[in-house]
Amino acid sequence: MTRGETLLNIARRALEAHFDGTKLERPANAPWLDEKRAVFVTLKKHGALRGCVGQLKARLSLFDAVVDAATAAAFHDTRFTPLDASELPDLHVEISVLSALERLDVHSEQETLEALRVGIDGVLLTSGLRSAVFIPEMWKELPDPKEFLWHLRRKARIPLEQWPDDMTVDRFTAELFEEPTS
Repeated sequence: MTRGETLLNIARRALEAHFDGTKLERPANAPWLDEKRAVFVTLKKHGALRGCVGQLKARLSLFDAVVDAATAAAFHDTRFTPLDASELPDLHVEISVLSALERLDVHSEQETLEALRVGIDGVLLTSGLRSAVFIPEMWKELPDPKEFLWHLRRKARIPLEQWPDDMTVDRFTAELFEEPTS
């Protein structure tokens, strides 16, 4: 089994274990699962978002990060009702394993647009207590950099009229693993 298949199996088994009450077993002979990594797990149902939760900073082992993000996406994403067991067969699981955050030295929207690598970068915007993140997969839905940034600012509720003086921009990359579509 490849690393991606192993991670996807862990995520799916975590969801199944929630419903059937079994204990999730950690795969043997996979020391790479002990690496501290940040991950996002995205759940889709019939192509529509059903949940997406993760961590931007590596605090947990890869195994624990995937389990936590999968269960949080299924049961604690406040945009959706908790997952029902009947939805499992229609669920498509995606896992993004993130790189470390890289702070960009940008001070305007234009500088940010010039620094972003379309289709590659995930972005974390922060201004005061407001922040929002888009994983690199969001470029598929928002391929225009100006629109991408506008939607990210809107998600964070950061004023759109002017670039805040305290705005920080961090980028990251992600290795994507997803279940095959049938």
